[in-house]
Amino acid sequence: MAMKIERDQRRFKQIVGGKIRENLRKYITHGEMIGRKGRDLVSIPVPSLDVPHFRFGKNGNGGVGQGDGEEGETIGQGGDPQNGQGPAGSEPGAGHLLEVDISLKELAQILGDELELPRIEPKGAANIVQKKTRYNSIRRTGSESLRHFRRTYTQALKRQIAAGTYQPDNPIVVPVKEDKRYRSWTTIEEPEVNAVAIYMMDVSGSMTDKQKHIVRTEAFWIDTWLSSQYDGIEQRYIIHDAVAKKVDEHAFYHTRESGGTRISSAYKVCASLIDQVFPPSQWNIYCFQFSDGDNWGEDNSESLELLREKLVPHVNLFCYGQVESPYGSGEFIRSLESAFSEDHETLILSEIEDQNAIYDSIKKFLGKGK
Repeated sequence: MAMKIERDQRRFKQIVGGKIRENLRKYITHGEMIGRKGRDLVSIPVPSLDVPHFRFGKNGNGGVGQGDGEEGETIGQGGDPQNGQGPAGSEPGAGHLLEVDISLKELAQILGDELELPRIEPKGAANIVQKKTRYNSIRRTGSESLRHFRRTYTQALKRQIAAGTYQPDNPIVVPVKEDKRYRSWTTIEEPEVNAVAIYMMDVSGSMTDKQKHIVRTEAFWIDTWLSSQYDGIEQRYIIHDAVAKKVDEHAFYHTRESGGTRISSAYKVCASLIDQVFPPSQWNIYCFQFSDGDNWGEDNSESLELLREKLVPHVNLFCYGQVESPYGSGEFIRSLESAFSEDHETLILSEIEDQNAIYDSIKKFLGKGK
């Protein structure tokens, strides 16, 4: 019975996975996951998970297989379901959405498969070595806090049986010093890869709620993928209008602000964060900036200088996503194209016209596997 249940569970997961793959573009472009994210699980509304089954009618009512019937005659009771006639029904309708929980790790795997994303090859994988302790053996001496109860009890029982002192009618087992067993450990050195994702978002007045929602949706999926590639990746969030500031994840996903735009303010905060907290020699650094490209004209030169000198040479990837806005000029991406060659390995540019462009933008950002 247990094996059958496990087999059914695996089959159900396969069906759910297939439905998610079929509707992945819809989930990505419409932000289905925003607000549903938990620590490790996310709840997804999956459509049409209906297992085929027989539905039995009432016996003795005529029809095919039960006496004579005329061609075209309706089988069953009540009116014609095609024209809505007949008595009111009491059965549930078809096509409801089923909420299913899926781990972010599984979601990332589906995302990677569907977008054909390569596995990330971290830089400096062997530069940082961390010592880890593993309890993987048993010994006869040790601290009482490490005593292995089951091993100790088994040893004492075997000794008493061998000595003939064990009484089944009075099954008392008393360990002596020679019976005691303790957990032991070994210390191993493992290379550790450190990674941080820094998200920057323009929250100025020209960025409408629609554009901000696009940014948050894309950031969610990017973070889901990166988290599957690194064990314990760090995240940092920066928002800016004319002034930039570090915020937590909740503020990044919910802030509504307005004002002018100085992109250099975000670059300064980002560069300071890298200098003080995430040295490039020890960290794999991913920067994702989103804006409508409507920067204060005199700020462009300073922004490009910061990008060229302080950021791009020191990160794995710097991805700039420009979200089309009815109020933004969209000129900043043209400045970036002029300042950097199209085949630049580290800087990746993406124009995001609307929600439907999120899918392709994610693939463009993460498709190099850096």
